[in-house]
Amino acid sequence: MRRRLLELLPLLSLHLLFSAASYASSSSEVAFLTSWLNTTSSRPADWSPSAASPCKWSHITCDGGVRVTSVTFQSVHLAVPLPPGLCAALPSLTSLVASDANLTGSLPDDLHLCRRLAVLDLSNNALTGPIPASLGNASALETLALNSNQLSGAIPPDLGHHLNLLKNLLLFDNQLSGELPPSLGDLTLLESLRAGGNRDLSGSIPDSISKLSNLVVLGLADTKISGALPASLGQLQNLETLSVYTTSLSGSIPPELGNCSSLAFVYLYENQLTGPLPSSLGNNNLPRLQKLLLWQNALTGPIPDSFGNLTSLVSLDLSINSISGAIPGTLGRLPSLQDLMLSDNNITGTIPTSLANATSLVQLQVDTNEISGLIPPEIGSRLSNLQVLFAWQNQLEGLIPPTLASLTNLQALDLSHNHLTGPIPPGLFLLRNLTKLLLLSNDLSGPLPPETMGSAANLVRLRLGGNRLAGTIPGTISGLRSISFLDLANNRLAGTIPPEMGNCSQLQMLDLSNNALTGTIPESLADARGLQEMDASHNRLTGAIPDKLFVQLSRLVLRGNSLSGPIPASLGKCRNLELLDLSDNAFTGPIPDALCGLDGLDIALNLSRNALTGPIPRNISALSKLSVLDVSYNNLDGGLAPLAGLSDSLVALNVSHNNLSGYLPDTKLFRQMSASGLAGNAGLCTKGGDVCFVAVNNGDARTASSSDDEAARVRRLKLAVALLVTATVAMVLGMVGILRARRMGIGKGCGSSNGDSQLAWPWQFTPFQKLSFSVDQVVRSLTDANVIGKGCSGVVYRVSIDTGEVIAVKKLWPNGNTHPTKDHDVIRDSFSAEVRTLGSIRHKNIVRFLGCCWNKTTRLLMYDYMPNGSLGAVLHERRCGGGAQQLEWDVRDIKANNILIGLDFEAYIADFGLAKLVEDGDFGRSSNTVAGSYGYIAPEYGYMMKITQKSDVYSYGVVVLEVLTGKQPIDPTIPDGLHVVDWVRRCKGGADVLDPALKGRNSSEVEEMLQVMGVALLCVSTTPDDRPTMKDVAAMLREIKLEREDFASNVDLLLKGGDHQAPNNNNNTAAVPKGTAMSSSTSSTPPSYRQGPSNSNSCSSSSFPAARHLLIQKTPFSIVPKRQLNNRASALCSAQLNKTES
Repeated sequence: MRRRLLELLPLLSLHLLFSAASYASSSSEVAFLTSWLNTTSSRPADWSPSAASPCKWSHITCDGGVRVTSVTFQSVHLAVPLPPGLCAALPSLTSLVASDANLTGSLPDDLHLCRRLAVLDLSNNALTGPIPASLGNASALETLALNSNQLSGAIPPDLGHHLNLLKNLLLFDNQLSGELPPSLGDLTLLESLRAGGNRDLSGSIPDSISKLSNLVVLGLADTKISGALPASLGQLQNLETLSVYTTSLSGSIPPELGNCSSLAFVYLYENQLTGPLPSSLGNNNLPRLQKLLLWQNALTGPIPDSFGNLTSLVSLDLSINSISGAIPGTLGRLPSLQDLMLSDNNITGTIPTSLANATSLVQLQVDTNEISGLIPPEIGSRLSNLQVLFAWQNQLEGLIPPTLASLTNLQALDLSHNHLTGPIPPGLFLLRNLTKLLLLSNDLSGPLPPETMGSAANLVRLRLGGNRLAGTIPGTISGLRSISFLDLANNRLAGTIPPEMGNCSQLQMLDLSNNALTGTIPESLADARGLQEMDASHNRLTGAIPDKLFVQLSRLVLRGNSLSGPIPASLGKCRNLELLDLSDNAFTGPIPDALCGLDGLDIALNLSRNALTGPIPRNISALSKLSVLDVSYNNLDGGLAPLAGLSDSLVALNVSHNNLSGYLPDTKLFRQMSASGLAGNAGLCTKGGDVCFVAVNNGDARTASSSDDEAARVRRLKLAVALLVTATVAMVLGMVGILRARRMGIGKGCGSSNGDSQLAWPWQFTPFQKLSFSVDQVVRSLTDANVIGKGCSGVVYRVSIDTGEVIAVKKLWPNGNTHPTKDHDVIRDSFSAEVRTLGSIRHKNIVRFLGCCWNKTTRLLMYDYMPNGSLGAVLHERRCGGGAQQLEWDVRDIKANNILIGLDFEAYIADFGLAKLVEDGDFGRSSNTVAGSYGYIAPEYGYMMKITQKSDVYSYGVVVLEVLTGKQPIDPTIPDGLHVVDWVRRCKGGADVLDPALKGRNSSEVEEMLQVMGVALLCVSTTPDDRPTMKDVAAMLREIKLEREDFASNVDLLLKGGDHQAPNNNNNTAAVPKGTAMSSSTSSTPPSYRQGPSNSNSCSSSSFPAARHLLIQKTPFSIVPKRQLNNRASALCSAQLNKTES
């Protein structure tokens, strides 16, 4: 027995030793884990520091109840950093998951010491800093998920060297930069590589990726990845998802992709891919392909017939390309196809009847093409699942098939801008799910179906404008309970406005303009309490405006009717009214004082061509935001003194042809006002000169003058002239003396100038690029012989460096504080503002900022030199040096001279000093400069004295008109001294205003230029709210196509000065009112403008027509906006254009 005990004694000792070691290990793990979460309130309640082991804690897993192997926190708000020493404390750790836990700080450098770690998931946190290169030594890793953090820096090449077991590398949605390391191709077991959403990730896709034979997902979307898709990707037989959208891919789609037999999802949209669609994609090699999304590229050629072999295809989106040819009938063989999106291409031919065999179709969008022929009736009889049918902006003809009424799931139908004829099928109004029905600008005829029209209870938008519909508006329209926008404009409707329309409780926009409606405006319309915009202009309405009106109205246009009686004072209750146009009616009585209380009336008040009497209301100056006031062709009397308070806000004023009398208020508006705006008032003083202007105090002005007063006024004027002459002579004599003194000084050989002494101070130098020159090389070239431009902020020099490089250097004028004592004083000047701004931004169309240097008295900014000069020089043949026009660019001074031209006619912008001053709030110092340059300033600056982004849009529009016409904004060759904007409007935006050097181009290019002019006229709309955003402008410019066929649709909405016609595809020529803003649009195509009468002289010829056409295409503002799958970029067109929507 004793002998047996002696034999067991060593075993017992080993057991006790192992137990002690395990206890010590468990105690250290407890101490480490509790100390990690000691500062967070989210530490689990069962994590006790006194516990013997953590193995029974929540979120913890152990091997055999001894050592921690797994730590898992998901969607728990920890808000602590990941601690260093984790691997030393938990040596058996195989899985660390802390996702969506709000981890902070950086990744510890010692994570690679976890030799057994297979899963590291730290996704959806707030981690910062770089990815440690040492992670490449964590050789047991199978999943590395660091996505959705704020990690920065490059992807370490070391990750591809030793992670031989890695299957999932998830780095998307961070701030990583640099290029994809080719070493990633050595991760032979990798199944998922996702690095999208890193906006600064650049370079091309390495060919080594093709070695990842197990790769299932390749995601690089929303990055700066460029170059061509490697043809070697065709070797990836297991690849299921290829997601490289919204990048800068170029070149053609490699046919080898057709060899990726497992492909299911291809997302290559929003790139710069060119060339044809490879037919190999449909050669029976991709039986699993479900989604092929290639929209917004530059693809050409036809859709291959072989695409009919993609039997698993669910979504095919080729929109916004240059696809040509006909729609292949083989697409009807795709039994699973739900979305067929072919919008915005050059597709011709007809809609194939065989498409009706694709019975799973949910969306069919073929709008904005050149498709002709009939709409196949089979589409209505077989496609029972169809929800969206868009075929607008084509050349379709014939009847709308009555079978479309069988599409019980249809939600949106848009067949606008075609050549469809015949009646509207009554059954369309019986479709219970239909919310949008748009049939604008066709040649439809017949009545509105009274039996069924009221059955469309879910219809939200009904737009039937621009047809030949006749008959009356049926009372059953009251059944449209959900209608928000009702557009029946530009038809031949007669009869009265049905009182039942007031039951459309959701109605917000109502357009009945340009019809033959009679009778009165029904009071019941006031029951449509949500009505915001109403246009019933150019009808035959009679009677008075009802006292009970629409409180929520923002725009009311009743122009061109026979309405009579006084203007109701109840209109003063419409506190949201922005535009009121009652012109060309038979209203009598005075202008009601209540209208002067509409403090939101900021677009226009047009009361012209009525029979109004009495004086202009004394408190009309309360309309402090009003831009346009027209009271011409009435019988108003009294003086103009009440208008003096509006003179700073008004952009356009017309008081002509009344009985007004007296003097003119001495304000900027009246001094700049044209004679036509005052004509026809026999009692008004319009002699010219100063004798007709009197100062106005408190709204009161002199309306008559005795002969003595007149004589005294003349004497004072003569005295002022004498004093002016005396002062001028004194100034001339003083200048002569100064010049003589300078000549004497030069002759005596004076020493160095003050400028030389300023340059002698010691210099400080801050480069923002890798430079090969010194400050001394720059400074010694700052001589008068190298000056290439001057402006309000400084002098620009052309500086040649010893290496042969040429740069532009701007020396800023002193700012009056050459010895600043506080940092704040330096930051507030334009030098510091520009340095801070340019040093923090990068963009391909911003001139490269090389660096800055300064000493005690002088400040220099250095840029790339632009040898082609400025846009202004190119347009107007001022061939100066490239840097000469860099001086005055800022976000508030958009003009041709501030757009520099690169070697390949790329446009560049520069100088951000004033832009940053505006951001810092320092408006007072440079208010004139901030406003912009003469000729480019938006009209609202004259009355608001402040600027917005819409002011920049106006200036941009002026620049575009300058490019197209070859004329400067204020050009002596324009007749009558008109501004280029007013001149183009007078000419109706026709081809006659184009520079003669551009007219020699082919008709399709001229048409494209006229469409660009249409966008420019949108930009220079008088009212800021009527201008599109730059994002919308970019979308419209991007989507302008050649050979548009819709000319002159509602031009007056833009020109605001003359009648315009409905689309000329019927015989209805009723005019649309000036200034109307009722029509809405989301069409992608700006209108083309018909050629109007020419009032122009011969335009100045530019010697650079080709360059100008290239500049239109390469403008830095043409940045393509994001496009959602079911919401076309075409939906960005301005709401003023009476086109279609999708």
